[in-house]
Amino acid sequence: MAAPLALIAAGGTGGHMFPAQALAELLLSEGWRVKLSTDERGARYAGNFPQEVQRSVVQSATTSRGGVLGKLAAPFKIAAGVLSARSEFRRDRPSVVIGFGGYPTIPALSAALTLGLPRMIHEQNGVMGRVNGLFARRVDRVACGTWPTELPEGVEGVHTGNPVRGTVLDFAAAPYTAPGQGDLHLLVIGGSQGARVLSDLVPQAVAALPDDLRQRLYISHQARAEDADRVSRAYSDAGVRAEVQPFFTDVPERLAQAQLVISRSGASSLADITVVGRPSILIPLAIATGDHQTANAQALAEAGAALVHPESVLDAESLTRDIRAILTDPARASDMARAALSLGRPDAARRLYEIVTEMMP
Repeated sequence: MAAPLALIAAGGTGGHMFPAQALAELLLSEGWRVKLSTDERGARYAGNFPQEVQRSVVQSATTSRGGVLGKLAAPFKIAAGVLSARSEFRRDRPSVVIGFGGYPTIPALSAALTLGLPRMIHEQNGVMGRVNGLFARRVDRVACGTWPTELPEGVEGVHTGNPVRGTVLDFAAAPYTAPGQGDLHLLVIGGSQGARVLSDLVPQAVAALPDDLRQRLYISHQARAEDADRVSRAYSDAGVRAEVQPFFTDVPERLAQAQLVISRSGASSLADITVVGRPSILIPLAIATGDHQTANAQALAEAGAALVHPESVLDAESLTRDIRAILTDPARASDMARAALSLGRPDAARRLYEIVTEMMP
């Protein structure tokens, strides 16, 4: 008998693709076949998916961007994508279709709906995204990465947590080295968008720290390519050791080494931070849809795992104060690390997998 097939559909950002990758890894280990449906943007993240995952790039579009012509063409692109997905599903019928959000999930979920296939969505954030909101009443199950999640009226969700990749699980609950007299590792990660404010303010904040702290700091700063040179210069001028890159391939290892993390509060970033268990300073992306990054950060703030700064009032002085407060107080830093770890869901992919198997015909 042929192995069951899971069709995973995910939009083109790390926030959608990383949890999709984690589920794909588990499904393969359990003997499933896995196909990934995404767009050209998402295909850039697909290189980290296991080789056994079959990839397809679908026709999709958003009606909210792209100018007048783009908005007029979007429905036709989406319709073409749905027809293509229906045709593919007839040739190789999925046992279940799982959508992780983003416009590229529309064709797969629409095709699954019209063909009566078992289907579910996973919402990573505390506020449901547009596409997941569109399908929430049209799927069999809704899994939630952040709890509580604002759901459409009448829709019930199951809290699974946000799945993290195997490379993150390798460092799950890694022992935390409280800040002491030796080197201090600071990790700065901005997510796939909106990192410029961190590139503007974090170097300023670090430059204002006392000499003894600056001399012991080693900073890993993920900055946009167009910002990397000036960020590197700013750290060098402040006499601080720093590595600045547009993308670190070894974020889980750097996270495990860190005494402190400064980050956006995207769902995948917070999943990684809590599974490893590290204190953080969070700056929610102000333009995030429905202000979902603030909702994501709420649980960490309430648990004492993170300090949260709205971008609208963030300044270098506040960052300097908080970095210094955490890195000069080992007991507080350790408490924050333990609080973060208490919120981690290293079994999130397994929880999601159990729902998938329950839905099989």
